[in-house]
Amino acid sequence: MKMIRTHARLAAALVLVGLAASGARADNFSFQGNFTQDDNVQLFNFTVGSTSDVTLKTLSYAGGVNAAGQTIASGGFDPILALFNGAGLKIGQNDDGGDNVPADPVTGAHYDTFLSLPALAPGNYTVSVQQYDNFANGPNLSDGFSRTGQGNFTAAFLGPEGATGPFWDANSTQRDSHWAFDVLGVSSASTPEGPAVPEPSSVVLLGAGMAALAAAAYKRRRGHTYVLAN
Repeated sequence: MKMIRTHARLAAALVLVGLAASGARADNFSFQGNFTQDDNVQLFNFTVGSTSDVTLKTLSYAGGVNAAGQTIASGGFDPILALFNGAGLKIGQNDDGGDNVPADPVTGAHYDTFLSLPALAPGNYTVSVQQYDNFANGPNLSDGFSRTGQGNFTAAFLGPEGATGPFWDANSTQRDSHWAFDVLGVSSASTPEGPAVPEPSSVVLLGAGMAALAAAAYKRRRGHTYVLAN
């Protein structure tokens, strides 16, 4: 004869279900930072746990509200992005987001990036954000970027005659160093400096519910709620 703690077993089963769900959940991640010169490149790594609709976008050229609910100022440099799969093969690149991004209040240009990836397959990915026109050379991430080593190249390339300094755009307007980037619909995302904190998801709420069930099971167990089985 043995005693089976049914409530404790139920709570344990729910924990296992929650762990399985967390491995495939889709969350949103927000990043912010600054460049020091035009040829800088910021890399992000993200994981897709199950087939998901993924969106990659910047908000720093025209400003806006990111996935974390933070208000991002306009005025950042003109960004571009490139996407690579887990083997380092380039699978996408975006310069301007068009109607998917707002117009900048100064230039009127829609220069933020927007890359929509419907039904993206599970796996590990890398995405880069850089200043226009520092495109990824491809076909691999290891092939580098077209403006690497050229420092503040935009003054001569895009600025008016006699321009100096970084972050000139195609309208010959000098911008500033800040960037803001959202990775939406993925399981995890990080920079080389460390992971971002995801927005709350239904799995977080599920975890809270499981904790409550476990606590209730413990209380019942202390009250000698057992079932006898042969």
